[in-house]
Amino acid sequence: MSDTNNDSMGRGTQGTKMSKHHKKLTASAIKGAIQLGIGYVVGNLNSKPDRDVLMQDFSVVESVFLPNEGSNLTPAHHFPDFRLKSYAPLAFRYFRELFGIKPDDYLYSICNEPLIELSNPGASSSWFYLTSDDEFIIKTVQHKEAEFLQKLLPGYYMNLNQNPRTLLPKFYGLYCIQCSGFTIRVVVMNNILPRAMKMHYKYDLKGSSYKRCASRKERAKSSPTFKDLDFKDMHEGLNLDSETYNALMKTLQRDCRVLESFKIMDYSLLLGIHVLDHKPLSRESRCDSRKGQKVLYSTALESIQGSMKDPEPLGDDDTFGGIPAKYKDENLLIFLGIIDILQSYR
Repeated sequence: MSDTNNDSMGRGTQGTKMSKHHKKLTASAIKGAIQLGIGYVVGNLNSKPDRDVLMQDFSVVESVFLPNEGSNLTPAHHFPDFRLKSYAPLAFRYFRELFGIKPDDYLYSICNEPLIELSNPGASSSWFYLTSDDEFIIKTVQHKEAEFLQKLLPGYYMNLNQNPRTLLPKFYGLYCIQCSGFTIRVVVMNNILPRAMKMHYKYDLKGSSYKRCASRKERAKSSPTFKDLDFKDMHEGLNLDSETYNALMKTLQRDCRVLESFKIMDYSLLLGIHVLDHKPLSRESRCDSRKGQKVLYSTALESIQGSMKDPEPLGDDDTFGGIPAKYKDENLLIFLGIIDILQSYR
C-alpha cells in the first residue's frame, strides 16, 4: 500500500488554486484527510530506527493510498479515497527532534482535535489551519513553493544545525494529498502569533514603501494586517532595551544572510503587537493555547540570540514568549517571525 521513491513534487492538473479545492472538496474532508494522513505516516515513521540524516534522505518521497474502506495496512475512514505523499520524512523527523518535538506530541497536536481554519491574511491563495493547542500552523502551498522547499532542505538542515535560534520559519513536515482529482500540498510550521494573546496591531513588513499600505478592504477587517507605511504612521518605531535590541538585530542580520545565500528576496517580517496597558483577558475567558508549550525555540524571545541559557518549554506564562518593548508610554509585548520565504519573486 505504500512505496518510497525519489520523484519530484507530484503535479496535479487542478492543484494550483487552493480556493477552487475548497469549493469542490468540503472543508471537513480536507482537514480530516490532512490529520488522518499525517497521523498514519508519522506513526509508521516511529518504527524506523534513528540514524544520521544522509544526503539522499532529502529527496525521498514516501507514498501511501488510504481507501475509504480501509485495508490491511490503513484504517477505514469516512472521507473520499486519497493518496498521501510524505516528503523527506527522516529529515523532517530530525528537524522536529531538534526543536524538542516528540512524535506523540506532534501527533496529539495535529490529530487530537479538529483543526481551526484561519482566514487568509494575505494576497496569496494559501489557506491556513491552526492546531487546537496553538503550536502548529498548517499552510497550503503551491507546487513551485513545495518544490523550492525540497531544494532548500539540505541548506536549511545545515543552518538549523548551526543556529536553532532563528526567526526563519521552522518547517516540521511537507505533505501532498491527492483526492477526488485534486492535489493539495501542505507544510507544517511554527505558529508565530499565539491566539490567547490579543494582537492589538499586526503588520506585514518588507522594508519597502512601494504600495505598502493596507487596502481599504483589509482595514475594514476585525483584525487587519497593516503594512510598512501604516507602521510609520501608527507607531513610527518601537523601543527595546539595548541587550534585546542587539540580540534581535544580530538574529535578523544572520537570517537575512541565510536568505540571501538561498537567493530569496520576497519575504516579510510578521509583527504582532500586544499592548499590556489595555485591559487583559480574564483567566476564565482565555483559551488554554500554549499552556505547557512543547516546542523549543518557538517563541519570539527564544528565537533571538543573546546571552540566554538554553530554553526550556514554557509553562503557563502570561507573556507567551513575547519580547518586551515600549511605544511612548505604552508597555508592549511583540511577537515576530520571518514568513513567506517560499514565494518566488513577482
